[in-house]
Amino acid sequence: MFRFFENLVNPYIPYVEDDAPPQRLAPFLWAYCQPFKGIFALTGFMSLVTAAIEIGLIYYMGRIVDLLGSDPTQMWDTYGTELLLVAGFVLIIRPFMQGLDVALINNTILPNVGTLIRWRAHRQVLRQSVGWFENDFAGRIANRIMQTPPAAGEVVFQTFDAISYALAYMIGAVILLSTSDWRLMLPLLAWLVLYGGLIRWTILRVGPASKAASDARSQVTGRVVDAYTNIHSVKMFAHHDLEVDFAKEAIENARETFQKEMRIFTKMDVTLVTLNGLLIIGVVGWALLLWTWGEASVGVVAAAAALTLRLNSMTGWIMWALSSFFRELGVVAEGMETIAQPITLVDQEDAEPLALTKGRIELKGLTHHYGREQGGLQAIDLTIKPGERIGLVGRSGAGKSTLVKLLLRFYDAEGGQILIDGQDISGVKQDSLRRHIGMVQQDSSLLHRSVRDNILYGRPEATEAEMVDAAKQAQAHEFILDLADPEGNHGYDARVGERGVKLSGGQRQRITLARVILKDAPILLLDEATSALDSEVEAAIQETLYGMMAGKTVIAIAHRLSTIAEMDRIIVLDQGRIVEDGTHDALLAQGGLYADFWNRQSGGFLTLDDDAEG
Repeated sequence: MFRFFENLVNPYIPYVEDDAPPQRLAPFLWAYCQPFKGIFALTGFMSLVTAAIEIGLIYYMGRIVDLLGSDPTQMWDTYGTELLLVAGFVLIIRPFMQGLDVALINNTILPNVGTLIRWRAHRQVLRQSVGWFENDFAGRIANRIMQTPPAAGEVVFQTFDAISYALAYMIGAVILLSTSDWRLMLPLLAWLVLYGGLIRWTILRVGPASKAASDARSQVTGRVVDAYTNIHSVKMFAHHDLEVDFAKEAIENARETFQKEMRIFTKMDVTLVTLNGLLIIGVVGWALLLWTWGEASVGVVAAAAALTLRLNSMTGWIMWALSSFFRELGVVAEGMETIAQPITLVDQEDAEPLALTKGRIELKGLTHHYGREQGGLQAIDLTIKPGERIGLVGRSGAGKSTLVKLLLRFYDAEGGQILIDGQDISGVKQDSLRRHIGMVQQDSSLLHRSVRDNILYGRPEATEAEMVDAAKQAQAHEFILDLADPEGNHGYDARVGERGVKLSGGQRQRITLARVILKDAPILLLDEATSALDSEVEAAIQETLYGMMAGKTVIAIAHRLSTIAEMDRIIVLDQGRIVEDGTHDALLAQGGLYADFWNRQSGGFLTLDDDAEG
């Protein structure tokens, strides 16, 4: 039975991805809830039915009180069939209807709504550009992805479990009292007006307060995760107290925003108790007065008393449900600030996969300054022939890394074009572009997975033998066999830790090399590929790298100039422009900037380090 309800909606159903999600809350939620439309309609109807049943029971309790005034000896003869039918209804029909209602909410909606939103939100965020991720805390992004789905699920839950049920119950209460005596409606209607005013006062304040509290919690998560991610730097510089104070500032802000939110609920509770007192006195007192005048039966008084006491117990629950509803809406609104951001770096509608035939790369007037007036690249013109190996050299901020990021289309160039085999990369599918490019970075971070998973990331469909062969070419196989993790995994099954922290820099670099070797892409980008290796391993890896370069178009950034001296050409960048272009020997003979770098280095290493946007 559970499986039936759980499978009524597939949270992974295919859908059309939206590059510009709705920016308003209601359309945002409605877009995510499309697969649930039919289920929502059925659940709303069942909420009405269950509320009507509860009101009907209260009405019938009043009727039973009136029946007690009849002749006991004739009770079963006159009303026995009726009472048995009602008993059967209470024992069979009522549990069935209630079970159907809660199964739809608990087994169909709640598990699947959160799953669908979390899955789609993660997909949406992963589509954002590298630059988008560089502008925010990874911890805050992750926190919003994790807290938005349960908040949205709570919104849906309260809609059907409390709000729709409560509305039906209130309407039923008015109808019940009006059928007994229309005058009993008057105190209830007056109370409903005051109760509605309290609800309005509460929700106007809870939403913004909840959003502020949620944003404050996300800030705490962002700062804490940032410290954990960079724990080596924290320990290295002995900044434990600095990080504690940095986190405390955000934690205190979270406490203050939560205090403001809780003050609203305290005021609401005190006012609600007062209003409920007026409800009890107004309805029950009026019913008693009508009874003393002989205009109402004992059953009417009993039903009115039962109804008001039931409403008294419900109102706190309803108010908390409404408060939770709007509080969670505030959490969703805060999550929207991340999830609903438009995707700015997108494929064109008519984009085709990159058809790489030779590997010719052309840069025409390539310009990019990251939205600033300086830095990056300025009007670069460069042609790299198929299979040509290019070394890229320059001071910090010269534009080397910017060129590589643009070639991978991590950013869209602000001006000019990049052509691969005559195709403008802005007009091809991003994934197809990156599948044809292998990249080894100076920062060789790994996924917190097994060694096998990290190497196979280069080509998931590769065989075990191909994976091991790539590790051997990267001089990694021997040390991998000796690896073990705290969970008891060994060798290629050992986990490497977050960003590969359980391995040395050289070990991480060799696994990264194995991953790129396995990918075997026709275009190869090397950004200080051997910087983390010791001299003996580097010498062996250099042979592997030159073997990898055979038949590929290669761009290699290097500070250690000896590693690129054998390249076909060396390009020297300075202040975003190409200032020299030629072979190693030709540039030395020219006596320019490259020759100056060469003469000032020690052991072929350029001491002017590059930076992230160089």
